Amino acid sequence: MSPEVEFFQTGNQFVNVRDSSGAVLKVMEVMEDRETSLGIETRDLRVDFGSFTAVDDLSLRIPRGEIYGLIGPNGAGKTTTFRVLATLQQPTYGEMFLEGVDLAAEPASARRLLGYMPDLAPIPSDLRVWEFLDLFGASYGVPGRVRKDRIAECLEAVNLVDERNTCCGTLSRGMTQRCVLAKSLLHRPRVLILDEPASGMDPVSRKALRDILRRVAAEGTTILISSHILSELSDLCTRVGILARGRLLDSGRPMDVADRLGNATTRVIRINVLRGEEEAVALLGNQEGVRDVRKEGGGLVFEFAGTVDEQVALLRTLIDGGMPIRSFQERAAGIEDVILALHDEQVAEERDGR
Repeated sequence: MSPEVEFFQTGNQFVNVRDSSGAVLKVMEVMEDRETSLGIETRDLRVDFGSFTAVDDLSLRIPRGEIYGLIGPNGAGKTTTFRVLATLQQPTYGEMFLEGVDLAAEPASARRLLGYMPDLAPIPSDLRVWEFLDLFGASYGVPGRVRKDRIAECLEAVNLVDERNTCCGTLSRGMTQRCVLAKSLLHRPRVLILDEPASGMDPVSRKALRDILRRVAAEGTTILISSHILSELSDLCTRVGILARGRLLDSGRPMDVADRLGNATTRVIRINVLRGEEEAVALLGNQEGVRDVRKEGGGLVFEFAGTVDEQVALLRTLIDGGMPIRSFQERAAGIEDVILALHDEQVAEERDGR
């Protein structure tokens, strides 16, 4: 049985040791070259739960005022990463900075910069909505007169003005999410971390959420967000990171990431032929990497698993085989295609015991 891994902080270091022997596995010095142009930064962040690695050497550099989406299938490590950045979970090792403030050396200072909205956050059922916000405003040191105005502003922003005196325990799930979002915005955080914020919201509330986040980001707040509503992340985020099994596979503009990772996933291709559709179906069915050939909308549609070069070779083979191709079109890969492909790969690996 392998010894337990213990984490502790000493001076300006994160240290990882094993049991009573005190053998140091890894020491991460707190670096002095903080880049204050970054709203969020992680360096070689790792989180282990026993023998399971939830986050595996994750390095993020998110500039101030950016809306960054961290997306991936369930179990990818998104929530664990968020909990570490919110100082609710200790890492095994690594460095984390919010607005240049080191979470290891100055956790209290980092918390003052942060607004954190966990997925399905609990709220006190016996407090009215305004009392819940007032409680958090006071805990962040927002002065009484300012707090009253900020509560009104935040309730209006999330469209909960009419629920001001409603007990939190009677709110619907969507209203609860909006109430927690208002709480997270109350003290004007410089960094906003939102885990599945649109969960339970209706389409109108989701649009309002996007508008709020764009406005907050325009004021200089850095936003890190996760969601399973993938199309909304693509539209909302300035950049995204794809996380799978705790590792960051790629990071960049949403469509650039989709294009790069799409090269390694199954793509849907549509072709139109001048004549001989039945012969074309038979020829396609004999090609390596081609599957699920079907007639659709006056053309032929099929899935192709292969690289871009292999796709070019497929087209050449079809033409050399006498297929009178009028058009050959690949459907543009989207973020959702990438995530679904990663999810299918993860399920297959778990099934095969890898």
